[in-house]
Amino acid sequence: MQTTHFGHSCVLLDTGSARLLIDPGTWSQGFESVTGLDAVLVTHQHGDHLDAQRLPALLQGNPEARLIVDPGSAEQLSDHDHEVATSGMTLQVGGTRVEVLGGDHAVIYPDVPMVPNNAYLVDGTYLHPGDSFTLPLGQVEVLFVPTSAPWLKVAEVIDYLRAVSPRTAVPIHQAVLSTQGEQLHYRLLGNLSSPQTTVQVLDHGEPTTL
Repeated sequence: MQTTHFGHSCVLLDTGSARLLIDPGTWSQGFESVTGLDAVLVTHQHGDHLDAQRLPALLQGNPEARLIVDPGSAEQLSDHDHEVATSGMTLQVGGTRVEVLGGDHAVIYPDVPMVPNNAYLVDGTYLHPGDSFTLPLGQVEVLFVPTSAPWLKVAEVIDYLRAVSPRTAVPIHQAVLSTQGEQLHYRLLGNLSSPQTTVQVLDHGEPTTL
């Protein structure tokens, strides 16, 4: 499967039978020119995962793409045709299977209202958890692992990586870090993940086969 990281939580997955863009948010760049999409998937309503200003042009350039979102994001998208996906659903996009896992955003602080969050498991092998530590039902090949956020600390990320134990972990959700901070976090993840896991940082905007 070919993967392109457009910064923060936005990734393009080309499975060979479908092209899926996940979380085109305000802190990601380069996804605007992507065409040939079969679906745009949104994990949750926060702006760094859903850029309401750039979404119309993206959809206009991909008229055949389905817009698949969580219940919270749906409240912001009354002007766009969309499908609401909830935990436990299995969707067929072209020849690709997308399972919806999770259900809730990770806790930021008890006083901050909880919002819905979908994790997307693509063809049973690639997991994008959004802003959560959602565990898959079985072994996955690739985990897009959140690296830094107000709702996590590095120890929790390492515990999550060890619990999932993917073949490859791709760091995402890193926009809140400085360049030095990114390198520190990536080094910690690489040194402390399970022996069978390789942490692979993707070059921005460059398609990579994982």
